[in-house]
Amino acid sequence: MFHQVEKGKMTIINDMEVYNMNYVIIGGVAAGMSAAMSIYRTDEQAHITILEQGEIYSYGQCGLPYVISGRVDSVQELIARQVDTFRNKYGMEARTRVEVTEIDEHKQTVGGFDHQAKEQFTVTYDKLLIATGAEPNVPEWPGVDLSGIHTLKTIPDTQAIMRDLEKDIQRTVIVGGGYIGLEVAENLVSLGKKVTLIQRGDQLAANFDLDMAALAYDEAVSQGVDVVLDESVEGFKGAKGKVEEVMTDKGRYAADFVLLAIGVHPNTAFLKTSDMHLDAHGAIKVNAYMETNFKNVYAAGDCATAFHRVKEKDDYMPLGTTANKQGSLAGLNMAGKRTPFKGIVGTAIFKFFDLSLGRTGLSEKEAQLCQIPYEIQTYKSGHIANYYPGNKTLSIKLIYCKKTNQLLGGQAVGEAGVSKRIDVLATAIFNNMTASDLIDLDLSYAPPFNSVRDPLQQMARRI
Repeated sequence: MFHQVEKGKMTIINDMEVYNMNYVIIGGVAAGMSAAMSIYRTDEQAHITILEQGEIYSYGQCGLPYVISGRVDSVQELIARQVDTFRNKYGMEARTRVEVTEIDEHKQTVGGFDHQAKEQFTVTYDKLLIATGAEPNVPEWPGVDLSGIHTLKTIPDTQAIMRDLEKDIQRTVIVGGGYIGLEVAENLVSLGKKVTLIQRGDQLAANFDLDMAALAYDEAVSQGVDVVLDESVEGFKGAKGKVEEVMTDKGRYAADFVLLAIGVHPNTAFLKTSDMHLDAHGAIKVNAYMETNFKNVYAAGDCATAFHRVKEKDDYMPLGTTANKQGSLAGLNMAGKRTPFKGIVGTAIFKFFDLSLGRTGLSEKEAQLCQIPYEIQTYKSGHIANYYPGNKTLSIKLIYCKKTNQLLGGQAVGEAGVSKRIDVLATAIFNNMTASDLIDLDLSYAPPFNSVRDPLQQMARRI
């Protein structure tokens, strides 16, 4: 049996026929619901259908690690709007537990299986947005299906982790030293768990350069995390279906609980046999207006590419800020309000115990890959006036073009003052400023907030 949703229909308003455009969105989290709200505010006669594979809409995935430790009281606090809000307040057809398996670009239909109704469905669209997000990488390691091995991407993932941690769990192993792995390590330590973190490469926080990432390593060790570098996981062993051991190419580690945090990939498997243009990661290629190579089909968020302003090419950097911006713009463009996405510069920040680690633009490794000649400048100073109580050491690194002095990237690590400097740098890099231009910026100053010359400006004077 097939459930059919027809194309938009005519409505009579003030004796005039108005066409109700039928918008279909695949995915009900960041990009998808940002798009839905943009459409709702732009097209008053819109008929909006959202197809969500899970049961929860519109929540902040970045807050999930902090629910595990109780710093955020519950997963409910992360939900911006309940499904019923979209249905009852905004009149959207917000469906759950529907799995999309195909798109027919010629008939302009979406097909799949409705797990709630237990039947096939077909939806016809006028405009379609693919906002299916990303999924955690889970290699086909022996024993990876054992109980006690988790990933963290959704609210159900978080709830499963918390149920496990209520048991007598003491020896936890995290595989992967990126943002999620490090954030979860901190939250597990706060719960009194022994944490071993295994990283395949030679540093934590691989998006940072080694000299800055070393500060994260030192912080991990000082907080009691057992950091294992340069080892590759090969599988897991257990008893009675429960994980007991992590095996690497160099050793074995006892484990009651394992988190796999080794990155994500775009959730686009259902498009692999289609003619949709995908990049090497499997991300959907889009232009500045979030349009794909399929007519009337758009894509946004963690399943799509984003133009990197410094690299001057499309890139794949799945972050919540980008997903929300792309989603909002996709909705505007679908509703006829043509608005371009102006790109990213690779800005990110995360907390790790007492440190904040922020970056923007290119790292040294990225500059080398882009074959851009560059210089670096590093600097340590207080994050506020040196004589003011509470002053903390701030480590900053600038990367700039050797020939033009144009800013290419920056990284900052410290207990305080990181976000301020990274946001200034992100703004400067977005606007193609040079290192010398930093000197002329009119930045805020008072002893509790800054030095009379901001550390960025002090660095720029040395270039």
